[in-house]
Amino acid sequence: MRIVVIDGQGGGLGADLVARLKARLGKKAQIWAVGANALATSAMLRAGADKGATGENAVCYNAAHADLIMGPIGLLSANALMGEVSPAMAAAISAADARRILIPMSSCGVLVAGSTGRKLEELLEDAVSLAEQEVAP
Repeated sequence: MRIVVIDGQGGGLGADLVARLKARLGKKAQIWAVGANALATSAMLRAGADKGATGENAVCYNAAHADLIMGPIGLLSANALMGEVSPAMAAAISAADARRILIPMSSCGVLVAGSTGRKLEELLEDAVSLAEQEVAP
């Protein structure tokens, strides 16, 4: 299974996801880091991603070839992450055949009912547990 973790800005959320996925899934899945910028990609590669790529085309291409996409919920919104998510990126992620496990982040400008008041640690743990269920037969 190919899990594509997409992040922007400093890549902190993506790096945390990559580290947790590698610790939990080991060799059961390939973890590919795709950053909206080089800093985000670099952070995710340092966290243990198997491969990495950067930029709009990399996001569009890898979203179409992923089994599972993970990242902040803003990935579905054009111009989120301070403008780093282009309309083409949001469309590619939305249209992908892959399952998507997205972390609700109020900083993305999208509020998800039921996620308010939960700590990022809890949200990340939930996301990794969902990924683990997707990888398990």
